[in-house]
Amino acid sequence: MTFAPVPSGRSGGVPRVLAAGDNVVDRYPNAGLGYPGGNCVNVAVAAARTGACAAYLGAVAPDPAGDLLRGALEAEGVRTDRLRVVAGRTAHCVVDVVAGERRFASSDPGVSRFRPDAGDLAYAAGFDAVHVGSSSGLDDQLARFAAVSRLSYDFAQITDPAHVRSVAPMAWLATFSAGHLSHDEARALGAEAVAAGAARVLLTRGAAGALLTDGAGTWEVPAARADVVDTLGAGDAFTGTLLVGLLRGEEPGSALHAAAHSAARTCSQPGAFGHPAPDPPATAGV
Repeated sequence: MTFAPVPSGRSGGVPRVLAAGDNVVDRYPNAGLGYPGGNCVNVAVAAARTGACAAYLGAVAPDPAGDLLRGALEAEGVRTDRLRVVAGRTAHCVVDVVAGERRFASSDPGVSRFRPDAGDLAYAAGFDAVHVGSSSGLDDQLARFAAVSRLSYDFAQITDPAHVRSVAPMAWLATFSAGHLSHDEARALGAEAVAAGAARVLLTRGAAGALLTDGAGTWEVPAARADVVDTLGAGDAFTGTLLVGLLRGEEPGSALHAAAHSAARTCSQPGAFGHPAPDPPATAGV
């Protein structure tokens, strides 16, 4: 089974990926540092690092945390044409790392919630895929994105059958964080999502590897070896890398292996993709 690559007329053979939704500064109080992140930001960066033309659509505030996010995206080559800067406070999350595993202690979405306008949808139509996460607060906008581009949707750990049935028919790639599921449970969830209408389903399982299915075939990959420092953002790196590989029409097994190595590299450093800064004063102490 092969997946059709992106139409060369739209992108000249270079996949174009737009990530629309959440952003956050991940605060590590014990280290006194903040790192740019958020599912959609992380996926956009992973796509850019894989050689895609990547862009981010979202909202930050005119504060140090917003400056950190915007600067990191630009440093990674992610386009920010439609990044809003609005009054308020940039989203943040307090992170604890215990034995390499990240735990979220508290969070504040700040100004990260936004509604796409007609200009955003016209912009999205120029991309080969639009990625949205369940944490983006854009579930009621998914049909609008799916109408103009391929939809990549990250369910995170949400497995509610009603939610799966409502989103899956729109998803070109549906992703689940399935580390809490057994191998058989993960395969069953993948089959359920495909039966509900998803074109292909990715289930990441941390140290247990990952699997991809389109109903006709299933491909599995073990986790790549990693010196684990911080698992934050590993699943997002996997998703962004795999998404670009699938858009290129790569053989699914090869695309999975590349994604596994991308996730392993992410685990080897603090934060989702680097760019540490002193814990931004706009969020410090909140």
